[in-house]
Amino acid sequence: MVDVSAKAETVREARAEAFVTMLPETLSMIIDGSHHKGDVFATARIAGIQAAKRTWELIPLCHPLMLRQSGK
Repeated sequence: MVDVSAKAETVREARAEAFVTMLPETLSMIIDGSHHKGDVFATARIAGIQAAKRTWELIPLCHPLMLRQSGK
């Protein structure tokens, strides 16, 4: 791997978008918070933050970078 410790700090931003299809009843359960698996949005948010923190492990040839923010 290339030594990048002397590189200047740069600002990077990544955005992602997804379209999920589901039954209307499922969407209602998620919005109402009555899904039997708990808060679906919280679980998705935590999974996204964990993925952002581990990007360098998941994507080949990606250097570990410090994160200042993940999510909104």
